[in-house]
Amino acid sequence: MLCYFSVFFAPFLFPIIVYFVTKHERVKEHAKKSFLSHLIPIAIVVATGGLFMIFAITGVDGWIGLPFIGIVIGGIVHVVVIVWNIIKGVQVLQQSGGMYE
Repeated sequence: MLCYFSVFFAPFLFPIIVYFVTKHERVKEHAKKSFLSHLIPIAIVVATGGLFMIFAITGVDGWIGLPFIGIVIGGIVHVVVIVWNIIKGVQVLQQSGGMYE
């Protein structure tokens, strides 16, 4: 399933297109899982940015290092997600039935 490998090209667009175009339930399931896994690093960065803004507006001390922590954690999670997508893509290709049943 190329949706897992789309983490290198069009990570959000390709799984959405595949999800709505295909009629195979198995392919739809993998497209959905792939799309959600591509959203994880973005969600972490958005959450960290939101916390940074909230802390900056309310005047909480110690918020200066929050963007750096968010970038580091987001980067580590992104690498983990890329490795996970490669592993899942290879597993799907090795399953009986190949890409489609």
